[in-house]
Amino acid sequence: MALSVNSIKLHNFNQKTHFFVPKSTIYLSFKNPIFQFNTKLQREPLTSFARQIQSHQRPISSLVKASSAPSKTSKSETDKLPADVKVTESQEPNSRVRLNVEVPAAVVEDCYRRVVKEFMKQVKIPGFRPGKIPESILLNYVGEESVRKATVESILKRTLPHAMSMVEGRALRDSVRVITKFSDMEKRYSSHTSLSYDVIVDVVPEVKWITENGYKNLKIVVEIDNEIEAERACELEIRRRHKSIGSLKVVTDRGLQVGDLVVLDISATTIDQDESNVQKIPAAESKGFHFDTEDGESVLTGFLDAIIGIQRGETKSFPLVFPESWQQENLRGVDAQFTVECKELFYRDLPELNDSIADKLLPGCTDLKQVKESLLQRCQEVEQTARDQATDNTILDQLWKMVEIDIPQSLFEEQGWQLYGAKLLEIQAQMKLSEQQLDLLSSPKAVNEFLENQRENITKLIKQNLAVGDIFKRENLQFSSDELVKEVQNSIAEFERQKQNYDEERVKEQVQEVLEGAKVLEWLKEHAEIQYITR
Repeated sequence: MALSVNSIKLHNFNQKTHFFVPKSTIYLSFKNPIFQFNTKLQREPLTSFARQIQSHQRPISSLVKASSAPSKTSKSETDKLPADVKVTESQEPNSRVRLNVEVPAAVVEDCYRRVVKEFMKQVKIPGFRPGKIPESILLNYVGEESVRKATVESILKRTLPHAMSMVEGRALRDSVRVITKFSDMEKRYSSHTSLSYDVIVDVVPEVKWITENGYKNLKIVVEIDNEIEAERACELEIRRRHKSIGSLKVVTDRGLQVGDLVVLDISATTIDQDESNVQKIPAAESKGFHFDTEDGESVLTGFLDAIIGIQRGETKSFPLVFPESWQQENLRGVDAQFTVECKELFYRDLPELNDSIADKLLPGCTDLKQVKESLLQRCQEVEQTARDQATDNTILDQLWKMVEIDIPQSLFEEQGWQLYGAKLLEIQAQMKLSEQQLDLLSSPKAVNEFLENQRENITKLIKQNLAVGDIFKRENLQFSSDELVKEVQNSIAEFERQKQNYDEERVKEQVQEVLEGAKVLEWLKEHAEIQYITR
């Protein structure tokens, strides 16, 4: 249990958060606004559970469940008090409760006597044996203020565990905070009268379903990218492999055609009747940009049509409008004047697509039919995985909208810190950051800005996880102990193979959460009405 008392910290409340390495697949968005698609860099693959465990330090369920387990207390915390402490509980916003703790005079006096006794043992005053120092002389020697401070601290240490028994099984880990100023407690302290203080603690939030049991008959529409469709993906992959075994040759006698590869210098400005308001669009500038014209669907609508026919050394200028659906918000709806110079122009000299090149397309294959069947099988597996993932995401996106949860601040911050830590590690994986850059990105200001900017996403994630956990309990879903043991062992083996630190108990908690989530999603899909559409 961690707590803070303003300037005096009885325990380390503001501990640094440590994060596991993020998922092995990192998604990068191309910055050039002409293009709008994602690519991914693959590191060495992890097991499915290890990947999910690495993506966050502590699962939300473990934060909630941790409060139910009895905390390990020191001997001083379990001392029996000479009188009962009176605790009054009142509700606060954001799943928080206030505990007013009234410490009777008998306990205050007992704490004072213990402090004086301890001082007598430790203080050495000439002419007196340890433990035999008169109280009045001791107080004059060490100072009444020091004794008063030590007594108030003793009161807090001894009585707080008794007060926390009021919220045992409900209090969230690391959320206990004494809000009464220590200086105020000192002023009100008297060894012969009672003393009170207030504690704030976050408790397990209640999951309220807007429509009771609404999750039992979900109706969802899942959008699938047409490039993931197995037949189309297979055709694209065969075409990619076919192009890879051909050669590029310089075009000398014509302009650009679809199928060519062109190297462009691109610039763009805004369009305005008042020329003084015209501005460059830095994000659209690109030197030596390699553009495969067969990827026309991935560029700004109208861009490919505008450059068809351009020849090496030629420059073209044309207007385009960024659509309202464009990924970069600051460019949506912007009228832009593009200027494009063709630096190089190539066509592909490809071998005939027949059985003779089957082994080059896919080693081990003897004809095109075998190539297509093998690639189609792989694409079907990818399609099914993508379909399952899209279905899960759509279900989760509905779940968080179906619940009302008063999210505790400590839970929000914990989840936010974990996401930010994962983001930092992702940035570090992409580019080596200096120690100064890391310090800047790890500053309280940077973290707080992230929490505020990502408030909606963090809230959504917490609601999803708590809703899933609630369904797991409501429907009495289970997984076998063998499943748990197996996946824990696999995950630990993966961490050790990659020489990464781990906490075995934490790994177990996280694997358990992954298994619970999988069981809930499986149950929801069995009871849902699902429609798939291609976009």
